[in-house]
Amino acid sequence: MILRILDRLEETLIACLMAGATLLIFVSVVQRFAASTTLLYPIASQIDLTWAQELCIFMFIWMAKFGAAYGVRTGIHVGVDVLVRKLPPSRQKPVVLFSLLCGAAFTGIVGTMGASFVYGLTDTDETTPDLEWPSWIVYLCIPLGSYLMCFRFLQVAWGFLRTGELPHHDIKVEGVADAGEALEMDPLH
Repeated sequence: MILRILDRLEETLIACLMAGATLLIFVSVVQRFAASTTLLYPIASQIDLTWAQELCIFMFIWMAKFGAAYGVRTGIHVGVDVLVRKLPPSRQKPVVLFSLLCGAAFTGIVGTMGASFVYGLTDTDETTPDLEWPSWIVYLCIPLGSYLMCFRFLQVAWGFLRTGELPHHDIKVEGVADAGEALEMDPLH
């Protein structure tokens, strides 16, 4: 139940950040275009969206941090398994488990270092240039996203230990052959 709530919260946050940033960029471009035309200049020049670029950058950073955790959970995060697939099946499971635990350790360390950095920023008056938000709010995505990603690595590792299965996201693109089909079609192999 709690995992389902966390999953939906993660997906909703990513979708809202993506939609919000896209909408904000669109409105900013339209406003900039309207301000450059003679007819709409008096109205559009009074709208101040100088902060929009900074906010979009922050939204995309937060989206990327939480999107990486989503990618680990669903199996769409970047991974290189060419060497693992060349190993005998009896050796694949320990290597995959080791790599998942290394991912958890790395993201846990990044989260802890990020939390320490954010904690240090709370004692300062540092703010963002355009929005003038406290900087620690922007950087809070580092520990939150990294700890969530660490949790997702551990979640995948636990599932892999129990079932031997990794999450995978099969995306079939029409007209694009997968690696097995490509080898069969290649006359040189």
